[in-house]
Amino acid sequence: MNHLIAEMTELVEAACAAPTNAFGYGIWSHHVSQVVANGRQLAPLLGADAEIVELAALLHDYASICDAALYPEHHLHSARVAGELLGARGYPAERIAAVQHCIETHRGSLRARRNTVEAVCLANADALSHIQQVPSLLYLAYVQRQMSIDAGAEWVAQKLERTWRKLDPQVQALAAPEYAAALGVLTASS
Repeated sequence: MNHLIAEMTELVEAACAAPTNAFGYGIWSHHVSQVVANGRQLAPLLGADAEIVELAALLHDYASICDAALYPEHHLHSARVAGELLGARGYPAERIAAVQHCIETHRGSLRARRNTVEAVCLANADALSHIQQVPSLLYLAYVQRQMSIDAGAEWVAQKLERTWRKLDPQVQALAAPEYAAALGVLTASS
């Protein structure tokens, strides 16, 4: 791991552990670290620049981790903050722009145009983490949103189905067993 990635990893994990993080440490342990791992796996498969993808994966939710009020447009705020953090460390401007583009376009719920393979990689790594980390979605449904058992299971299943449709076919092939298992558990009682 290069020095910049190590520094950003430490920075983001510390923000996730901070008592001011409204999402709790689980956003690190069950999301950001999974997106980073997915990015590392997908970058060579998709032919993406691994360093750009990893920096973008680390910083893609950073602004909302620091301030939950920024969540609705966290893709824009996180891209801005990533530019500030990387620029202050002398990272090349064209590579900062590449990281920012990945972050700005990572959200599956938005129809942003992804102009680089790195942006496609991050969006897929982020979406894939939802399929891999079903417990965090269940926590969101049952604890944070206080849904009933059936409503929570249906909400999570629908979220996974939307996520599945957004994955590139190559990534769907990798995730098919996990996706089928998750849906099987969620729909077993229906």
